[in-house]
Amino acid sequence: VQLQASGGGLVQAGGSLRLSCAVSGRTFRRYVMGWFRQASGKEREFLAAISWTYNTTRYADSVKGRFTISRDNAKNTIDLQMNSLKPEDTAVYYCAAASTIVGLITRQNNDWGQGTQVTVSS
Repeated sequence: VQLQASGGGLVQAGGSLRLSCAVSGRTFRRYVMGWFRQASGKEREFLAAISWTYNTTRYADSVKGRFTISRDNAKNTIDLQMNSLKPEDTAVYYCAAASTIVGLITRQNNDWGQGTQVTVSS
């Protein structure tokens, strides 16, 4: 699976951003897709996941209620709508794909896109 993330930028605290991940590859609709982030000096953190087949979702507690993951079948993208952004949301954001949701969250064998920087100013 090939992944290409976009949509990062600089935003003030309380603002919103929408990230998009373009997905390609012969069997990508069999995969579970997700978003992670990595702040400077910290480990990569799971944020949200979505099953392309069943459209079920899962979120980390840290973003539940503020971030929404969705898929666009026509555009073949996985989007992450981020609202009520906080300075602590500043990080490089990555999209990922895996064959199972457990595998995705535990990063056992993910395919990764390149990161996109999100900076939230106070």
